[in-house]
Amino acid sequence: MRIALAAALALTALGCNGTAQAQAQTGVDQRVDRLEREMRAVQRKVFPGGAGQTVEPQITQQVDTTAPGVPATNPLADLTQRVAALEGQLQSLTGQIEQSQYRVRQLEEAFNAYKAATDGRLKAIETPPVPADVAPSDADVAASGDAARSGGPAAAGSATKSTGERAARVAAVERPNSGDAAEDLYLYGFRLWQAKLYPEARKALEQVATKYASSKRASYARNLLGRAYLDDNAPSLAAVAFYDNYKKDPNGERAPDSLYYLAQALVKLNKPAGEVCKVYDELTKVYGDQLSAEMKAGVTKGRADQRCK
Repeated sequence: MRIALAAALALTALGCNGTAQAQAQTGVDQRVDRLEREMRAVQRKVFPGGAGQTVEPQITQQVDTTAPGVPATNPLADLTQRVAALEGQLQSLTGQIEQSQYRVRQLEEAFNAYKAATDGRLKAIETPPVPADVAPSDADVAASGDAARSGGPAAAGSATKSTGERAARVAAVERPNSGDAAEDLYLYGFRLWQAKLYPEARKALEQVATKYASSKRASYARNLLGRAYLDDNAPSLAAVAFYDNYKKDPNGERAPDSLYYLAQALVKLNKPAGEVCKVYDELTKVYGDQLSAEMKAGVTKGRADQRCK
C-alpha cells in the first residue's frame, strides 16, 4: 500500500514538473518569434530592395526530432543562444539606420547652405536698387565733403558759387516742347547727359521709365540711365540698370546696347573674365544679326581683351 502511494506521488511530481517546463519553453518561443518579426520589419526598412539584401538569422528554428522517452538537451540554452543572436543583429541594423540618418542630415545641411548662397547671389543681381530722386555724383560728394572739412566762410562761399554755376548749367539745357510728353522728357534727359549733368539726367530718365513704361522711349531711357551711371563712375549701379533694361524688355530697341554696356560695367568692376564672356555670348546669340558694325567691332575687341573662347 505504501509502495503504491509513493509511486503515485512520484508520477504526479513528474507530471507537474513536465508541465512547468513545457510552459516555460512555450513562453520563450513566443519571445523568439516576436524578436524575429521585429528583425524582419527593421530589415524591410533598411533594405527596401527586397531579396538579396536582407540579413538571414544566424540561428534558425530547430525541429525537435528526439524520440519520445529519450532525454533531450537543455532547450532553454538553445533558445537563449537564439535570443542573443537576434539581439546582436537588431543592434547591428539599428547602427546602420543611425549612420544612414546622419549621412542624410549632412547632405541636407550642405544643400541648404548651397541654396542659401545661390539665392543671395541671384537676388543681388536681379533686384534693382530703389532710385533716389537725385543721386549725387561722386564728384559732388567729394566736393561737399571737402567743403565741410575745410569749414569757414571761404568754404561756404565756394560751395554757394559751385551751386550757382551748376544751376546755370542746368538752366542752359533747352527743354523740348513737341507735344509728346514721353519724347520731350527723354530728349531733355539725353541733353542733360550730353552736358555731363548726370544726376539731373538720371532724374529725367527715371521719370520716363516710370511714367511712360509702355512707350518705346522707355527702353532708350533705361539704357541711357545705365550710361549716366557708368559715365559718372558708378559701374555697380550701371550694371543693375543695364541688366534691368534687358530683363524687362528684351525686345526693346536698346536691349542689345544694354547687354553691350553691361559687359563694360563688369570689366570696370573687375569681375572675372568668365562673367564678361557670358554677357558677350548672350549678346551675340540673341542679337547677333541686329548689331551695328561699330558694336560688332566692340564685341570682337572686348572678347579678345578678356580672352574669351
